[in-house]
Amino acid sequence: MRILTHEEEAYPSFVKTLYRRAIPDRAVSDSVSAIVAEVVANGDDALLSFAEKFDGAKIGIGELQVSEEELSEARSTVSLETKAAIKASLENIRSFAEKSQRTNWSSKNRQGVEVGERFVPFDRVGVYVPGGKAPLVSSALMTAGFAQAAGVPEIVATTPPGPDGKVNVNLLYALDCAGATEIYKAGGAHAIAALSFGTRMIHPVDKVFGPGNRYVVEAKRQMVGAISIDLLPGPSEVLIAADDSGNARFLAADLLAQAEHGPDSVVGMLTHSKTLFDEVQVELQKQLEETPRREIASKALDNAGFLLLTKSMEESLKIVNDWAPEHLVLVAEDEDHWLAQVRTAGAIYIGNFSAVAVGDFLAGPSHTLPTEGSGRSFSGLRADQFQRRASVVRMDQGALKNSQEIVEHFAEMEGLYAHGRSVTLRAEASD
Repeated sequence: MRILTHEEEAYPSFVKTLYRRAIPDRAVSDSVSAIVAEVVANGDDALLSFAEKFDGAKIGIGELQVSEEELSEARSTVSLETKAAIKASLENIRSFAEKSQRTNWSSKNRQGVEVGERFVPFDRVGVYVPGGKAPLVSSALMTAGFAQAAGVPEIVATTPPGPDGKVNVNLLYALDCAGATEIYKAGGAHAIAALSFGTRMIHPVDKVFGPGNRYVVEAKRQMVGAISIDLLPGPSEVLIAADDSGNARFLAADLLAQAEHGPDSVVGMLTHSKTLFDEVQVELQKQLEETPRREIASKALDNAGFLLLTKSMEESLKIVNDWAPEHLVLVAEDEDHWLAQVRTAGAIYIGNFSAVAVGDFLAGPSHTLPTEGSGRSFSGLRADQFQRRASVVRMDQGALKNSQEIVEHFAEMEGLYAHGRSVTLRAEASD
């Protein structure tokens, strides 16, 4: 973990590196292009081949789609405690999603033209749920659950199988509860390609949602144009900005909670309190020794962890806005004052007791959030991203005549005679 104070010579240059852009690695980009080309050329056979290569799973063509028997087994074997947890999470997700959906509206402009917007759900969406190191049950809920709340009729889920060719039963149950209408055993970039272009078994979708590793994120980037995507949610990250009111035990726990996601997770903390700076270092080491996923968390801390002693809270917030974190934990005496300074975070957790893990699993907002600095351009997943928008314009002849003079002038300025004529004809019509 990189530990620096503002007095050290290396500090300014390190801080400059914290302004990030989500630019793909060339090797990753080339690898994904080759995978996509293979799926386009060989369809389902490519998916089966990649399942064996990347997941160690030998599955037949008839096993690519999760069967009703597998879903029935999941429903009967999942524990009552798990069912209750999934139900509670979905209730909060649906409530949040319903409040954040856009609704149709209309009004009249100054010329009397009725204008408005109409929102309808996408017909068919794909949700990608990572498997790999851990079955991300919560990611299933926070993608498919939002699609269900938005009224999407066809929700197609893909997730990598385990070496036994099966999908974790808790994950299957979550997808079932969240409204998935089709579930396929496919992970990585090849799953994104299949959702985008389609295969014999998987019909293409209109838009793809969900987090993933750098290959999944790059595949989504390359599919833009063929389909729409939600955002670029890559490996997990958290940044803490705190003053001397921060609780070192709590904040160290938040750092480890994100670090245990995987060795490519990114965790950082900023504070101008020397006391907190020192206490967090001690707590991190202590809690790391007690963490079952210590090896994974240690790699994340070594690879991309940092702890900076800044000059002030103002400087900490400037770094926050430059870094554009997926999750921001903000702990300060005057919370609302400093919250107003935050411009780029995907999700903001305010105060010592606002654990990121509650947001990961239960609070309601989706934990599918922009990473690697893409928070400057993207926001986190929302219910309205599952809706198509169309503007609506309606006018009678009076409203048309009120618009005539200005429209004809624009047509003259731009040399578009037929535009002006289309209005003049209607304005002069007697019936």
